[in-house]
Amino acid sequence: MKQTFPKKEHLKRKKLLDELFSTGKKVSAYPLLLFYVETPLPEENIAIQAGVSVAKRNHKLAVTRNRIKRLMREVYRKNKTQFQTNDKTFAFMFIYTGREVMAIEELDKAMLKLAEKFNKLHLPENL
Repeated sequence: MKQTFPKKEHLKRKKLLDELFSTGKKVSAYPLLLFYVETPLPEENIAIQAGVSVAKRNHKLAVTRNRIKRLMREVYRKNKTQFQTNDKTFAFMFIYTGREVMAIEELDKAMLKLAEKFNKLHLPENL
């Protein structure tokens, strides 16, 4: 699997975002929070559509928020193969909850913890 994050994998549809936050489940690994919902995605060969968000409440400057979002997208791009979906399709929203800007290595560890927790919830026990 390629380590890319093309536009087709970006979560953009308003209807899907509303469903994600109203009926979705969540998993956390500080400083990241993952909202997810299983959904039929229209795109072929795409198992996950993902988005990232940083609260304006915690980071006042747009420069800081944009840097954190860029780091989160990069960490997701490198580790997206860790999220195992078993031929199901999901919509993900990663939310940064920390109050300070973390190093990319710490975000990488948090993303791996999120993947581990997500897989524990969605993989069959007999594998």
